[in-house]
Amino acid sequence: MALQIGIIGLPNVGKSTLFNALTRSKGAEAANYPFCTIEPNVGIVEVPDARLRTLAQMVKPEKVIPAAIEFVDIAGLVKGASKGEGLGNAFLSHIREVDALCHVVRHFEDGTIIHVEGNTDPRRDREIVEAELIIADLDALEKRLDKLAGAARTGDKEKQKELALFERVQQTLLSGRLAITTDTTPDEAVIIRGAQLLTFKPIIYAVNVAENDLGNFDAAPMRTALGLSPEAKVIGVSAKIEEDLRDLSPEEASGFLKDLGVTDSGLDRLIRAAYEALGYQTYFTAGPKEVRAWTILKGATAPNAAGVIHSDFEKGFIRAETIAYEDYVRLGGEQKAKEAGKLRQEGKEYIVKDGDILHFKFNV
Repeated sequence: MALQIGIIGLPNVGKSTLFNALTRSKGAEAANYPFCTIEPNVGIVEVPDARLRTLAQMVKPEKVIPAAIEFVDIAGLVKGASKGEGLGNAFLSHIREVDALCHVVRHFEDGTIIHVEGNTDPRRDREIVEAELIIADLDALEKRLDKLAGAARTGDKEKQKELALFERVQQTLLSGRLAITTDTTPDEAVIIRGAQLLTFKPIIYAVNVAENDLGNFDAAPMRTALGLSPEAKVIGVSAKIEEDLRDLSPEEASGFLKDLGVTDSGLDRLIRAAYEALGYQTYFTAGPKEVRAWTILKGATAPNAAGVIHSDFEKGFIRAETIAYEDYVRLGGEQKAKEAGKLRQEGKEYIVKDGDILHFKFNV
C-alpha cells in the first residue's frame, strides 16, 4: 500500500496548484476562491529514485515499478472548521487515515489571489489550521476517554494504563500543543497512533514562496518565522514553479531549476522529507520480469521486508539472498556479485539496509 500524505492549509495558499503539479494532473480545480476543492482529490506520485533507473538500465526488465506516494488534497480549512464552519469537519475525517500531513503555508504576496484572512501572515495561518486540528482531536479524545474510563472502573489494568496515557495526550492538546509533542515511549506511541489523532501525525511544512525567492530559501529562519521548533521539517516550494515543471521533459526541468538556483524539485524535497519524518527506506527486487522499489520502515527485518510483497512471504520466510546496491552496480549485476562473494544469505534477524537488493526464499 502506498504511503499517504494529506495536503492541508488555509484556502488559496496554493494547495491544489501544488497537488496538480505533484501529480502531473489537473485533477484538483485551482480557482481563486475558497472551497474549490469539494471532494478530496487523490493522486499517486512515483518516488523519484536514481538507483531504480540504474538497476533498470542494467537488468532491462519487462517492467519497472517505482515506490509510490499517495497525496490527498483536502479543501482549505478556516477558523471554526472543527465546529462545522466553511465546509466543516467532514474534511478533517478525510485525513485521519493518512501517514503524514503536508501543511502548505503561503509566503508570497499577490493582490490578485484573495487571502481568506485578508493579508499574508505565515505564522498566524499555521496556528489557525493547527488550532482546528487540535480542537478536532480534543473532540475525538473526549469520546475515547469516556469509553476508557468505563473500562478502567472494572479494574482492567491495561485500560487503566491506556486511560492515563490518553489523559496525558489530552493535557498536551489543552495546552495548545500538537499531540505528537507528548513525551511517550515507543510502545505508547503505537497505542496513540491507533487513535488516528490528526496532530499525532508527522507534519512537513511546505512554505509556498514566490518564484524568485525559491533559490534563496533558508529553512532555519523560516522555522523561527513560523514559530516552529528546530526539529520541524520545513521545505521551500513554489507551487507556480512546480506547475511550470509539469509539462517539461526531465532534461528541460533540470535546466529550468538550475537557472532558478535550485538543484531539485519541490516534489523531490517533499518526498525525502516525508521518508525522513516517517522513518522509511527503500529496498529493491531485480529480475528479468521486473525491477521494483519497495518501501519499508528503517529497522525492518528481512521477514518484515518480505511481508511487504505478500504476507505469505513473511509467514514462510526461510532466508533472503542479499546484495548491497553499491556492490550490485560496481560489479555489474547479480551473477558477478555472486562470483565476487557479495551475495549473502541472511536469516530472520537481518536488518534490511537502504538500497539492498533482495530475493526471498520462503515455504508456504
